[in-house]
Amino acid sequence: MPTHPHSRALYTTEQLRELEGAALTTMGITGYDLMHRAATAALHSLRRHWPQLRQLGICCGPGNNGGDGFLLGVLARAAGLQVEIVALSTTSHGDAAVARREWEAAGGRVQLWDAQSKLPVVDVLVDALYGIGFNRALEPSAARLIDSMHASGKPVLALDVPTGLNADTGHCLGVAVRADLTLTFIADKRGLHSGRAADHVGVLELASLGAPDSVYAGIQPDARLLAAEAMPSRERYANKGYNGHVLVIGGDHGMAGAVRLAGESALRAGAGLVSVATRADHLLALNATRPELMVHAVDDLQALVPLLEHASVLALGPGLGQGAWAHALWQATLGVNKPLVLDADGLNLLAQRPCTFNVPTVLTPHPGEAGRLLGVSTADVERDRFSAVRELARCYSATVVLKGSGSLVADPDGRLDVCPWGNPGMASGGMGDLLTGVIAALLAQGCTASRAARLGVGLHARAGDLAAQHGERGLLASDLLAPLRLLGNGLSGQAHD
Repeated sequence: MPTHPHSRALYTTEQLRELEGAALTTMGITGYDLMHRAATAALHSLRRHWPQLRQLGICCGPGNNGGDGFLLGVLARAAGLQVEIVALSTTSHGDAAVARREWEAAGGRVQLWDAQSKLPVVDVLVDALYGIGFNRALEPSAARLIDSMHASGKPVLALDVPTGLNADTGHCLGVAVRADLTLTFIADKRGLHSGRAADHVGVLELASLGAPDSVYAGIQPDARLLAAEAMPSRERYANKGYNGHVLVIGGDHGMAGAVRLAGESALRAGAGLVSVATRADHLLALNATRPELMVHAVDDLQALVPLLEHASVLALGPGLGQGAWAHALWQATLGVNKPLVLDADGLNLLAQRPCTFNVPTVLTPHPGEAGRLLGVSTADVERDRFSAVRELARCYSATVVLKGSGSLVADPDGRLDVCPWGNPGMASGGMGDLLTGVIAALLAQGCTASRAARLGVGLHARAGDLAAQHGERGLLASDLLAPLRLLGNGLSGQAHD
């Protein structure tokens, strides 16, 4: 996305309407003038991305999004392109009706879409069907039009928001446009960055349409995109005690890998010391494969107590299970009131015995675990990830990371950040264990819970992108360890290559 002073700020549709009204007032222009600016920006974007474009197809809805499409048609024809417009209805509303008349007055023809219609043969298709206000399932004719757009195999530019994608939540109620490029107007929408959005937005560009900074100054963004960061450099006079002692607790029978990944990622993220409390039958394997980890057999609570006393940060849950052993460790760990990262079965046990936290705590649920913590279904969480993560942070008085495409980080005070990195290759076993270790290490090095979660999520996702340079399929959690170390030290991907 091009650099823009407000490119990391994400807004709700309600806020977008406020911004648009403020922009019209401040700039002293009409809604139709703003529509013309949007069409001009769309033509420039088409020229940049498809310089050989000769034939353009524009699919227009009845509202302002369709009006953008009609004016784009006028400008594109004037620029020498062959333009075909397909419309869902015989009439348009408000400023869109004026735009439609301008298209027809310029000699443009409108093909009405019906059950027998076929899309024209063009080089690029434009989705100007529905904008930010659309929040229901598409009618059958619109759904068939979108299916035809996909079946054409032609690249698609979506204006403002891909039709069918909820601009607030990133959820789709049915068929939705899969765009190659989305050009969003005035300000960025939070729903373009989480949930299903990754499969529908494509490349995202922001066109502010000339809105001045004063317009944005009056409205606080609902959320923000994370920025790429590294840990600050260390003082030369340092020893391992300066960087905290993480205790990873988990690894029931057969699950040594989970605590190994969490422990090793804590080391790679800079923790000075990392201990692992696990089953006795894991000691030999863990000591042989990662001797830097201090591995302890904890088959009863007596063995855990001194480890809890010496640790500065606790990471509970990787491979923990939900049996009697797990319950005993979980209860003892939560009773010592030390900074905590809770993941996996640690979260499932929390769902069974809810409590709030009065020490720095980070919860890292995936949508299924989040649903159990809230007492709702996974589908309910995915319908509105933003509301779900905020409710979790409020209910449990903790910083919460809702994992998935466009991971979200929420604080109890309402702050919300969205991760713009990560890839489908990271949908594999062990990735969550890795994140637990990273966040715990950052807590051990003095970060607040909020800072540790934001920085940890960013480092983890960026490491995943670096590790996937040679392909996403087959990516292993341990593949992230080397790039994680580089990124934590502010080094580039070239060093990884």
